[in-house]
Amino acid sequence: MVYLDSWEWDDFVERSVQLFRADPIATRYVTKYRHCDGKLVLKVTDDRECLKFKTDQGQDAKKMEKLNNIFFALMTRWPDADISEVSGKEQAEQQQPKKGRGRRQ
Repeated sequence: MVYLDSWEWDDFVERSVQLFRADPIATRYVTKYRHCDGKLVLKVTDDRECLKFKTDQGQDAKKMEKLNNIFFALMTRWPDADISEVSGKEQAEQQQPKKGRGRRQ
């Protein structure tokens, strides 16, 4: 297993996307948070190669959200999708809020 530290985040994202595009059916993406240690571990594997990213920094949660959005785009649009436009904030802002069925006044 290969652990990549927090200063190698871009390398982890690039290598994990390459791994997914090489074999999308066999690739798995796992997140694990250990509250007692305060550590977040992200793992991407296809059973031949395993990439792990371990961090204890709170600001890395935004990076994890962006990686989730990249994988969602790859899984729904298939591995040939263009992921350059994928990010967390813009997609959340584009969604329109739903009007509830609350009490009429």
